[in-house]
Amino acid sequence: MKQSIARAAVAAALSGMVLTGFAAPAFADPVVVDEPDTGDLENPWTFAPGGVPVNGVIKSVENALKGFLPK
Repeated sequence: MKQSIARAAVAAALSGMVLTGFAAPAFADPVVVDEPDTGDLENPWTFAPGGVPVNGVIKSVENALKGFLPK
């Protein structure tokens, strides 16, 4: 009987420590994020409508064609 009570007490203590460990990130301070740097958006090499850089696509197509066409 004493052994089962001791095991229950240890199990309760361990589960309490585990739950406290999982809840610790919720008590952390919030992170303040700066605004993104948009100073270089007018650069033609970073122009990317739809998330695809135009000059990068052009260069990739040129390189692919050079690989397929004989010299």
